[in-house]
Order: sequence, then structure tokens, then C-alpha cells
Amino acid sequence: MKKSKYSLLLVLTLVFSLILAACSGGNEGADNSKEEENNAASDVPQEFKMLDSSEIPTMDTVLAEGSTSFTYIGNVGEGLYRLDKDGKPVPAMSDGEPKVNDDKTVFTFTLRDAKWSNGDPVTAQDFVFAWQRAIDPKTASPYGPYMMGGKIKGAAEITQAGADKKEYDLNTLGVKAIDDKTLEVTLEKPVVYWEDLFAFPTFYPQNQKFVEEKGEAFASNAENLLYNGPFKMTKWEGTDAQEWVLEKNPDYWDAENVKMEKITVNVVKDSGSAVNAFEAGETDMTGLLSSDLVPQYEGDERMMSWLDASVFWLKMNQKNEALANVNIRKAIAMAFNKEDLATSILSNGSVPANYMVPKEFVNLDGKDFREANGDMLVYNVEEAKKHWEAGLKELGKTELTIRYLGGDTEASKKIDAYMKNQLETNLEGLTVELESVPFAVRLERDNAMDYDLQMAGWGPDYGNAISFADLWVTNGGSNRMGYTNEKYDELIKKAQGELATKPKENFEALQEAERILLEEDAGIAPVYQRASNILINPNLKGLVEYQYGPDYSFKWMTMQGE
Repeated sequence: MKKSKYSLLLVLTLVFSLILAACSGGNEGADNSKEEENNAASDVPQEFKMLDSSEIPTMDTVLAEGSTSFTYIGNVGEGLYRLDKDGKPVPAMSDGEPKVNDDKTVFTFTLRDAKWSNGDPVTAQDFVFAWQRAIDPKTASPYGPYMMGGKIKGAAEITQAGADKKEYDLNTLGVKAIDDKTLEVTLEKPVVYWEDLFAFPTFYPQNQKFVEEKGEAFASNAENLLYNGPFKMTKWEGTDAQEWVLEKNPDYWDAENVKMEKITVNVVKDSGSAVNAFEAGETDMTGLLSSDLVPQYEGDERMMSWLDASVFWLKMNQKNEALANVNIRKAIAMAFNKEDLATSILSNGSVPANYMVPKEFVNLDGKDFREANGDMLVYNVEEAKKHWEAGLKELGKTELTIRYLGGDTEASKKIDAYMKNQLETNLEGLTVELESVPFAVRLERDNAMDYDLQMAGWGPDYGNAISFADLWVTNGGSNRMGYTNEKYDELIKKAQGELATKPKENFEALQEAERILLEEDAGIAPVYQRASNILINPNLKGLVEYQYGPDYSFKWMTMQGE
């Protein structure tokens, strides 16, 4: 839940209520064994209530770009693959593994017998329509170009034609319906993580007739959506909704393995209120733990905690003249105490990040990417001041005012206030104007590059370091801060191309790219790698968290008796 989005996990709270898993892949929480799942008492209602910290920005798979959207979409929809209980991609809408040509660029999928929630069959054309819609420049999908470009044949050319205001043909995209049950996908080049790719929500199908009939109303509320996944939304009144309901989808092909009948979600942004609701038995799960509450639940069986694969950083918009100066960026990146932020403000197990690619995410021959590439842009006030003075001199200024776009949740406000104080204290002449806005507004402002600084984060979309590195290529779909470096672009191009099937060389190219982004350019200012903490009813079993894609799955959940 990059995503994205910028398919970013834009910081809304200390811990998103929708969370990414630790790097073991999938993780069944609260001692969720298969035996326990199968022992759900027949007289125990299979339903639960949970709290979320933000509204759902969109339920359109093509327009989704944040972890909240991707997680709910991932529970009501399904692609060719889906992540299983261990976080591994397995065939879903695909009836078994595809046929693959010798050079691993053409995949032929046979679809299983599956239905939409209105009774229509899921067909190969549903995938063609959705993928073409995602790459169509007219749609302005924030994730389509990012997920497809350089991977699905023809995607990059369509995106470029749109940017150049030239004609393009969506039928040149490498996806074709041979018949209702046969889908052919052509890649630009071999992609080692193709299964992860086809499990991601951007690649889910859409019913063309339904979408076109609904027009602008499509995905505006629960009634204007179709579902082919484990659940369907029976209540959701749109992007401002403070409550929504998921119920078991009886038309789902694997419905016999879905035990949970109903999930009710309410939005609560205040951590104290969320915890009070949990303690009063009004909700069964909440991820809204403020830092001062985490120690109180240490050792409590109701709290689950882990270090996940999400990294947070300051984005510095180079449309701003001052932030286009590398010395100013380096000064900002080294002027705040990450250790203090992690221990005193977050205080939830999160750790300081002096990197882009997280710890314990990818490794080569047993050596972690992070261990091999070390730390960069470490907190150092003296060095920060030197860069600050040099930058001001180059700009011909003695002081600067920079806008900081912040979140509106309790936890976000604490983090943002801390950052403002640190930067103003350690960089003489800097004034930080802090503005706190809701999640949806932040996405809009990010898309429009209407900010100077903002705290943002990223959780990987597939199990490869390129999921982080690809964010910052020049004019990339997620690079909405004006960063550009030809050498960086070339390294990413090689990593995705000629080095894609050469693990050692690929690893080294991505490490060099990270050093360019951080050590040379300070393109972003890393802040912390997130730890996640949730409170969950001990009787609620089978929650599976993921390190990439949807934050977690409700498919295998059950409510046990006391």
C-alpha cells in the first residue's frame, strides 16, 4: 500500500489502521492457526467491527493509489493472482498457472469459472478493458503508468504519447482476449516478479458494460460497484463516508473458504477514542495506537506489533527554487533527530531510516540489501548547518519560508510539529509554515505538486527493491516532486531491463541508484521505517498481513467463542 499515490502511504497517523506486514511475507496475527480457524463455533456470529483512521479515497481499481483503497479493493476484488496466507502469489481468477513462451514474455492465462456480484461471468475482456483504462492518459490513473510502464508491452509508449499530446492506440497494449476464457499478456521484457504484479489491484478486471453504463457514477458508492472477490460492499456512501460494511460474497468462486459474514468499519481519527472504543468492546480491531499508549499494552495478548517494510521520508518539491538547491535539501535531510523522533514521538518500535530500501526486505545470498549499502543522510546538525549556509549563499538569501503539507490526524500533527520545530531550531533563518489537511486533500495536493515539503511514505507493491527505486525516475508517475538525474534513470532502466534476470548485477545497480538519490542528490530526506501496532480481539482469528499490495486480507478470518 504504496502504493502507490503517488501511490504513497501518505502519513495520516502514527500507524495506519491498514498496515503492511513484516518482511516474512504474509503473517497471520493473534496466533491464528488453521486449527483455530476451523473450530469457529457454529453459534458464534461470524462478524466483527474495526476502526480505520481515514476515509476511502476511491474504490476504482484504476484510480486507487493509497493503502486504504488498495486494502479494501483487495478484499472485494481479485485479479489473475492473489496473495495467500503466507504472502505468496497464487492463481485466483487464473485457473492454474499460465502457459509461458520460451523467453518468458508471453503469458496465456485460462480463466476459471467466476462471476461478478451481478451474475455476469468474469471474462478475458474484463481484464483487457480494465488494463487499457488504467494506461489510457485520459483516465489519469496515478498507478497504471507506474505499474505497467516498462513491464507490459506498449504501456510506456501510450503514456509518452499522452504526455506529448499525440495519438495513441490502446490496442497496442500487451493484453488480448483470445476468447472469453483465454487472456494473452505480452511483457516488454522478462519480469521476475510477474506473479506479484498480477496479484496487485491495478491489474484487477472491470466489467466494461457496467462501468460504461454507470459513467461518472461508477465507483462513487457501494451500489455503483461490482465485486468478484471474497466480500462485497453493502454500505459505502462515497469518499466522505465515516462507515462502510463488507459482507461475504456468495458468488465468489472460493466462497466455501470464506467464513466471515460481515465486517463493519468506522472512521475514528483520535487514538484515545479508538482505544476507549476497543476497551469498551465496541470494536474488535483498531490500529490507532498513539505512542504513549503502546508501552501500556506491552506483553498484552491483544496487541500485535512488527517492523514492516514501509519507509517514510520528507518529499522536497523542486518546483520551489530553494528546494531545487542540493545544499538546501541536504541541510534539511540532516537537520532533524531521527532517533528522538522514533523513540520519543513515535515510540512504537519504529526505527530511524537513513535509507530508501527498508531493512529485512530483500537480500542476495543471505545478505540484506540494507546491510550491504549502509546508512546515508544521517542526522548531523553541524553538517546540516554547513550545507544550509552554502545553499543560502548560492540563492543570495539570508532566510527562507517553506510550506509544509501535513496530515490532520492526531499522530500526524505530532510528527509534523516535531519536524517543524527541529528544522526551524537547527537551520537559522528557516520558517516552516505548517498546514494540516485531510488525506484526500493531501492526495490532490500531491498530484498537483502543490506543496513544498510533506511527510510521505511507501510500502512496496511487489517483493523487489525496484518497487522503491522506480519511484524517482524522471517524469515517473510517482515522482511528483521534480527530481531528475540521468545516471539514476539509466541504472533503473538497466535494473528493469538487461539486469532483470541477473540477481547480483541487479542488486548492485539498485544499491548505486540509492546512493545517487540520497548521498549525491538528497532527492528525499529519509525519516523512519515504520513499526505497526494494532489491538485485536483475541477471539478474532485469521487476519493475514502483507508486506506489499493490500495491507491485509480478511478472507480467512473467523470469530471464535470465548
